[in-house]
Amino acid sequence: MDQGVFKQLDDSCFPPKRSPDAAAGTEPGAIGPDSAKMTSWDSYLAVATFLSSPEEFMGWFVGFVSLFSTNLLRPLRLALTSSNKNATKNSMLSVNGPKGTRREGKKFRQYAAALSTTIGPFAVGTVLAWTSPVLPMLQSENSRIPITADEGSWVGSLIAIGAIIGSIPAGKGADIFGRKPTIAALAVPFIISWAMIYFATTVWELYVARLIAGAVIGGVTATVPMYIGEIAESSIRGELGSYIQVKVTLGILYVYAIGPFVSYEGLAILCGIIPVIMFVLVLLVAPETPTYLLRAGRRREAEHSLVLLRGHEYDIAGELEELQQQLEEEQNRSSKFKDLISSRATVRASIAVMGLLSFLSFSGINVLIFYAESIFKSSSSSISPQVSSIIIGVLQVKFTFASALLVDKAGRRVLLLISDSVMAVCLGCLGYFFWQSEHGVDVSAFSLIPLISLGVYISTFSLGFGPIPGVMMGELFSPDVKGLALGIVCVIASLLEFVVVKMYQNLLDWFDHGITFWIFAGFCVLGTVFVWFLVPETKNKTLQEIQNELSGKKKSNNRKDNPKGSKKHHMMDSLTGDQTHAAIV
Repeated sequence: MDQGVFKQLDDSCFPPKRSPDAAAGTEPGAIGPDSAKMTSWDSYLAVATFLSSPEEFMGWFVGFVSLFSTNLLRPLRLALTSSNKNATKNSMLSVNGPKGTRREGKKFRQYAAALSTTIGPFAVGTVLAWTSPVLPMLQSENSRIPITADEGSWVGSLIAIGAIIGSIPAGKGADIFGRKPTIAALAVPFIISWAMIYFATTVWELYVARLIAGAVIGGVTATVPMYIGEIAESSIRGELGSYIQVKVTLGILYVYAIGPFVSYEGLAILCGIIPVIMFVLVLLVAPETPTYLLRAGRRREAEHSLVLLRGHEYDIAGELEELQQQLEEEQNRSSKFKDLISSRATVRASIAVMGLLSFLSFSGINVLIFYAESIFKSSSSSISPQVSSIIIGVLQVKFTFASALLVDKAGRRVLLLISDSVMAVCLGCLGYFFWQSEHGVDVSAFSLIPLISLGVYISTFSLGFGPIPGVMMGELFSPDVKGLALGIVCVIASLLEFVVVKMYQNLLDWFDHGITFWIFAGFCVLGTVFVWFLVPETKNKTLQEIQNELSGKKKSNNRKDNPKGSKKHHMMDSLTGDQTHAAIV
């Protein structure tokens, strides 16, 4: 089933390659040096090339459209390769060269597999944003389930406790049963939680439903980054990992856009449909990861999975050798807790991931998502709270998507540093606006400050601190400890998230909005310092290179440092070398 689906997609999107000579011939629309005149295709390709440099988003869009037309194959290559002309030329020659010259596998299959599993994060986004339109409904006079402000804070925060319940079992389940079946199974409790919300008549039923939903969030957080980190090549691993947060933001926007215009029951139905789609897509499209299959002793299936993900023209022998070598090294290690704390690489990875998730929570992002409408209502903005929430949702999606394009080019650290520092400034401005308002100062002339501050805040959050921690969760831990380590990290992070969301109402009661947002701004400053000193860069590094760096092993810079000769060194270069010379389709 999997192979048939991918083969049809490959045949329709990527027809058989021509030789380099044919590519440079006089065929209409050819871009080779022998072209005699400027055709309409040449003009189109020139525009596509221009867009791929200053406007990467538009370049990607051209490439995405080309997936549905064999006539637009070349714009796809131009849009998804480097904007550097020489790099583009080399990539094209690599695509059209003789069999065996391909340095990387086909990317379309990896995109399809990753995007099918990120329906889970989309469902997570619906759970996170549900409270924004629904809590005002439940706290209104004609509510079907009347609740107080304190009960509303429990409805919002209990998903963090649920995440603790779900993260470790899901992480271990992924190690025992496989990544694919575990992710697919998470759809079932998702559906149960939305059914309970639909039929709820008391606040206690909402509590239980939110706990279940939170457990699934923990499971998705522990498994989806793991899956993507193991199927993706290093050149696109960061981008595919960023799609996790892209889908979360799309789920949030989905609820923001429809929530104010449908009933309580209608919103539950529209959100409950998403896990059904997730279940079907994961089963039909996503193959099991080669890493898991090798660890389970299923080498033939691992070979089949690699061919499925990389394409038949890709030589899987080198990558299988690398994975097998990594597995042999893991056999001398176990995934018990005492072994986690005795490994330098795992300890450093845990500190980095735990710090990123902690400062993500203390930045107040989920408070702003859960209570977006209430915050805008308190600001007395000239724009309605519902419209303001939708604007925030749109910005979050757009800039999270931009981060997916930048993360493998700009790097993880620089985006994190820019993100957290700008977030601190935005929260400082927002806190100052509310502080002035709460002390009797007329701020009506500056009523757009909350929308502008939160708009910039959510945009820069989406560029860095939103998607990148999820990317690095899948990169920093070695496969033998990844399930247990991510489970433990997610438990601690979920506890912190519960404290932040539950304490938000208490902070408002004690300090009002101004000082509360200043507290969040202070944590953003601390987060910037943390990234500067303790978070490593993982851009364009294989998972093994990352582990070597975390363990303190120095990278070999000379072929003669390899005692087995240069053949293996050359093989590794072909797997992890400069992506500008790699085939992109």
